[in-house]
Amino acid sequence: MDRLKIGVIFGGRGEEHPISVKSAQQVADSLDTDKYEPFFIGIAENGAWKLCDRPGPEWETGARPAIVSPDSSEPGLLVLDQGKYEKIGLDVVLPVLHGKFGEDGAIQGLLELSGIPYVGCDIQSSALCMDKSLTYTVVSAAGIATPKFWIVTPDDKIDADELTYPVFVKPARSGSSFGVSKVSARDELEPAIEVARQYDSKVLIEGAVVGSEIGCSILGNDLDLFAGEVDRVALSHGFFRIHQEETPETGSENATFIVPADIPDESRTLIQETAKAIYRALGCKGLARVDMFLLEDGSAVLNEVNTLPGLTSYSRYPRMMAAAGLSLGDVIDRLVSLTLTGTTR
Repeated sequence: MDRLKIGVIFGGRGEEHPISVKSAQQVADSLDTDKYEPFFIGIAENGAWKLCDRPGPEWETGARPAIVSPDSSEPGLLVLDQGKYEKIGLDVVLPVLHGKFGEDGAIQGLLELSGIPYVGCDIQSSALCMDKSLTYTVVSAAGIATPKFWIVTPDDKIDADELTYPVFVKPARSGSSFGVSKVSARDELEPAIEVARQYDSKVLIEGAVVGSEIGCSILGNDLDLFAGEVDRVALSHGFFRIHQEETPETGSENATFIVPADIPDESRTLIQETAKAIYRALGCKGLARVDMFLLEDGSAVLNEVNTLPGLTSYSRYPRMMAAAGLSLGDVIDRLVSLTLTGTTR
């Protein structure tokens, strides 16, 4: 049987480029090469697209210029070789791009134009989940609790005296805690907004939610959803920001991950079912990690939704799936099957 030609797109121009490269390395290690013929397509930080042998710290060395053609009448990968473009047909694309240009609908738009099937959320759900204010608006309308929030656009001014501290200030459309600040007093507010504006012109101020940080990994479409084991992020101080640490592979400076989460069974069920409801309300497909707060009274409040969660050796999504009995290779198989046939089996 012919192997499926799978394009793995990684890197990107956003601040999460290094994380994406690490995720792609883990995907490369997990792909069953008896089933798949992989083509690793890296996007350099300057925006150049290149076909490389394998993701890694030096992936650009020896890589050839390559682009995914947006022409649906001639879909595929165009690779520049000796002054001519060679076309390689792709059966499916797995975007391993986090944050801007990966989770915001940009790469999904290109793949829609190309006509090549791709893993994960579509343009609309990607854009919804990338913008936390839109996420909260849709999820709140579905009857699910979200943090209280305020939107700050470039021309807006917020009266710092009207807020109850602490609050969190963050870019509305960014990930991995880039540009996020905890603000404990009014004089810290404006500097925190300026930090967030380095990553996005639209800034969010969120009221602090007192509760345990719980995550849930989801795999599937529509009514046929599989929830991995839930985890709990135990923080010694500050807030979760492992992807900004120098050596996250050896552990986090302020966070420990407990999988399965040390919470009551009824709370685990609540988190999993609420995560599925959020996933459906936002129109998610393929995969997502839904992060929530579990309050002392047993209720759950949404934190955020990651439509292309980290797949590194230290990332939460694959850990939760592994605890539920699915390796990353199994997850990839199910995602490809879901994309091509509409079923995870």
